[in-house]
Amino acid sequence: MSEMTLRDLTELVKGDLVGDGSRVIRRAAKIEEAVSGDVTFVANPKYARHLETTQATAVIVSRNIETRRQDVALVRVDDPYISFLFVLGKLTPPTELLSLGIHSTAVVDPTAVLGRDVGIGAHAVIGRRTVIGDRTRIYPGVVLGDDVRIGANSLVYSNVVIREKCSVGDDVIIHPGTVIGGDGFGFAPNTNGTYDKIPQLGTVIVEDCVEIGANCTVDRATLGETRICRGVKLDNLVHVAHNCVVGENTVIAAQTGISGSTKIGKNCVVGGQVGLVGHIVIGDRITIGAQAGVTKSFVESGMKIFGYPAREMQHRLRGEALVHQLPELRAKLRALEKRLDELQSR
Repeated sequence: MSEMTLRDLTELVKGDLVGDGSRVIRRAAKIEEAVSGDVTFVANPKYARHLETTQATAVIVSRNIETRRQDVALVRVDDPYISFLFVLGKLTPPTELLSLGIHSTAVVDPTAVLGRDVGIGAHAVIGRRTVIGDRTRIYPGVVLGDDVRIGANSLVYSNVVIREKCSVGDDVIIHPGTVIGGDGFGFAPNTNGTYDKIPQLGTVIVEDCVEIGANCTVDRATLGETRICRGVKLDNLVHVAHNCVVGENTVIAAQTGISGSTKIGKNCVVGGQVGLVGHIVIGDRITIGAQAGVTKSFVESGMKIFGYPAREMQHRLRGEALVHQLPELRAKLRALEKRLDELQSR
C-alpha cells in the first residue's frame, strides 16, 4: 500500500478524526520534515510545539492534544507512537531483500533439511543435519554449523554465525555480524602462570519472537545451555556469557555485558553499557539504569537500580544528595572544631 485516505488511516488505527477524511496520505515522516501528503505524530509533549509549524497533512496525537490550526487534521488515539509505527508499516512495506530458493554459490550439506519457501543467499554455508523451518531467510555469508535448528519465519541477516548444536525458534530476527554459540570464556590457571582452556560443551537456545541486534555475542554454555527466552530484544553490541538466562520480554540496550551464569528475570529493562558480574540473579520487572555496575543480586520485583556499584534508586539518590551537602557539612564541622578548641583553651 503506497497511499490511503485519511478516513481509512483513522479506521486503521481505531482513532477519532478531526479534519477532512477524504484527503490522501502518501508518506509517513518526522514532524519537523513532513510536507503536504504526509502523516506524522506527537507522542512526547515536548514536541507538541511543532503542531503549530508542521507542514504535514495529518498528525497522530493523544486524545487530549489540541491545536489552533484548521489546516492540519488530527487523528486522536490512545498511543500515538504505536499507531504511527503501524501506519508506517502500511505506507512503507519492507523491501524484499532475498529471493526464495538457494543461491548457486551457497553450500548446503545434503543432510540438511529445508522447509517450504526458504531463501538462502550467496556464499551461505549450511552444515550437516541442520534444519531450517518454513519461510525462513538465510542471508548472504551466513554460516550455520552442524545440527543447528532454526524455526519458521525467521530472518538471519548477513555474516551471522550460528555454531553447532544451537537452536533458534520461530519469528526470530538476528542482525548482521552476530555470533551465536561461540565458546564461553573459560580458562583454568596453572601454577606456572599459564591457562588451560576449559571445553565449552553446552549449547545456546534462542526461543521464539526474539530479536538480536548487530554484532552481538551469545556464548554457548560450558555444560547445559545459555538461554534467551521468548520475546527478548537485544540491542547491538550486547554480550551474553556462558550459562546465562535472559527472561521473557526483557529488553537490553547496547554495549551491555552479562557475565557467566547470571539469571535475568522477565520483563526487565537494562540500559546501555550496563555490566553485570557472574552468578547473580536479577528478579522480574527490574529496571537497570545506563552504565550501572551490578555487583550483587536484586530479586525484588519492580525495583529500579542504577549507579556503581548499583543500588536501589531511592537509596542511591539519598546518598548522592548527601554527597552534594559535603562541602557545607565540612564547613560546619570545621567551625565546630574551632569552637571546641576555644572552649578547651579556656
